Amino acid sequence: MRALHAAIVAQARQPAFYAGHGVPDSLDGRFDMVVLHAYLAFRRLRALGDSGEAVSQQLFDLIFDDMDANLREIGVGDLSVGKKVKKMAQAFFGRASAYDAGLEAGVGPEVLEQALRRNVYGTVADPAQADLAWLAGYTRSALADLDGQPAEALLNGRIGFPRI
Repeated sequence: MRALHAAIVAQARQPAFYAGHGVPDSLDGRFDMVVLHAYLAFRRLRALGDSGEAVSQQLFDLIFDDMDANLREIGVGDLSVGKKVKKMAQAFFGRASAYDAGLEAGVGPEVLEQALRRNVYGTVADPAQADLAWLAGYTRSALADLDGQPAEALLNGRIGFPRI
């Protein structure tokens, strides 16, 4: 699952998100891009039934172990790391729920855009910098790409995201 985790993080760090599409290049912005890409992977894995659930749990544990390590690396004290990771996990589940609602059949594109505005672009001072329509389109495109990838590849830790 390390390869799957590495692919999610690598995609989330693509400079085009930050320089070209207004995602804040900050701890919050980078967290939200990791969450968005992890969400996309989890959504695809969820469709694979029990085997996808097992991989999802391994991936989830790896992602949050990495977040724990990153917090320690930037100097967050040992006593508060657990609380921060718990908040991050809660934030992940809240965002996943909002993205699910935004991608439901029959809802308008504004629902996903509102979720992205609150989460990914929540700290942007100038709303004109938020490239909501682009990021919503990217999210839908990434889901379509993932849906077309073989289940076996994902279950073995191989995932591809769209080029930006």
